[in-house]
Formats: sequence, C-alpha cells, structure tokens
Amino acid sequence: MRGRIALGPCLTNIGVALVCAYLVLPTLAVIPVSFTATDYITFPPQGFSLRWYLAFVAERAWRNATLTSVLVALASTASATTIGTLAAFGLRRLTGGLARFAIWIFLLPIIVPSIIIAVALYGAFAGLGIVGTRLGLVLAHTIITFPFVLINVSAVLQKMDWRIVDAARSLGANPRIAFWKVTLPAILPGVLAGAVFAFLTSFDEVVVALFISGVDSVTLPVQMWNGIRFEVSPAVAAASGILLVLSIMFLSAFSWLRRRGHRGRLVSST
Repeated sequence: MRGRIALGPCLTNIGVALVCAYLVLPTLAVIPVSFTATDYITFPPQGFSLRWYLAFVAERAWRNATLTSVLVALASTASATTIGTLAAFGLRRLTGGLARFAIWIFLLPIIVPSIIIAVALYGAFAGLGIVGTRLGLVLAHTIITFPFVLINVSAVLQKMDWRIVDAARSLGANPRIAFWKVTLPAILPGVLAGAVFAFLTSFDEVVVALFISGVDSVTLPVQMWNGIRFEVSPAVAAASGILLVLSIMFLSAFSWLRRRGHRGRLVSST
C-alpha cells in the first residue's frame, strides 16, 4: 500500500520534469547555436566563435534596437504599474455584475489575440500620427502589459488585512500618509511582481511592435524577426542568448529579494 502511495508522486514528478524539459530544451539550444563559426544558423553548431556576439555589440542596428526596447519597456512598465495599481484599487470598490464586467474589459489585452490588438492599435494610432514613434510603442505596450499588474496587485489586495489601515487612520494619519506608510508597503510585493511581468512582456513583444514600430523605433524583437526573415543570421541566436541569460538573472534576483523580504517580515513579526 505504501509503495502504491509513493508511486503516484514519483510518476507526477517524472511527468512534470519531462514537460519542463520539452519546453526548456529548445530554448536552451539557442545558446550553442550562437557560438557557431558559420555564416548561417545550424544545429549542431560548426566550430566555435564569438563573432556573432561581437557583431551584436558592434553593429549600430542591434545597439539602437536594444536601446529602444529598454526605453520603451521602462516607460511602459512605469505607466502600466501606475494604471494597473489604481485599477486594482478601483475594482475593489465594485461589486456584482459591474465588477465582473470591468474585470473582463481590463483583461481583454490578454484574452484577445495579439494580431487583432495590433490591427486595432494601428488603425487608432495612424489617425493620431504616432505610428512609427516611441510614444506609440509605449502606449501600445502599456495597454498590453497593465493587466499583469492588475492581476498581481488585485491578488495582494484580496489577502491584505485592512485593519492595519484603519489603525493608522485612527492614530491620526490622513489618507495620503496611510497609503504611503501602510498600504503601499503591504502591497509592494504584488506591485513589484506585476512590474517585472510588465517589463518582460514589453521587452519581448513582437506582434504589436511589427505594426507600430517604424524606421526610427525598431525594437529588439523586431530586429531579431528581420534578422531571421531576411538574413538567417546567427547574430539573432546571440541576441537570444543574451536575452535568455538576462531574463534568468532578472527573475532570479527578484525571487531572491522577495524571499529575503518575506524572511525579514517573519523575523520582525516574531
């Protein structure tokens, strides 16, 4: 009986490991491809060379695309975090059918296929004359990424003990002081988690960027798409490898800081 009971979790762990390997191994295969010595993408790679990483750093097109992606991702993350946090507080005050309707509206950028959003934004932004500008990219990415902030902040607000806010108000704190001193520190993990997902989503977005970006506002995913479409250059693999390493480092650092903050709260509470 005990053997049968232990067999179930073991099979589950094996199944999860196989699924993770199926999802991760194709991504990790980009790393050895980026070190190929040939002028085209091939697997397994032939030879070993750092020429494509040097090309990524040296070529102006790759540098400008990377800079554009970073600036757009930072700006859209800041605006999406602000709007998503405010929307989460607003949803908390709604009830019944109105709350469900508002949630569906806010989550449409996640539910609707990216190509439909891209076509709709292109038509709207063309009338405003902001297609091909960084402003257009920031606005488009804000619309796409703010639901991630909304979901994370709403989850934290549902678990928050609002008695601490009432206690602060009873001790003389006005609404502004109570928010900055009590509410915001309490929901900060959700805000930071939403900001991380918003940044990564914006930095990685390609479908909407293909419609909205222009000659002077090419993002890194669009540059990579062009490299695959027209050149099949291993520089695309080098860019993918750099992004993969940076993403892993970014998420690992965030996870470490979150665990450290959680331990600090546990120590202070005891």
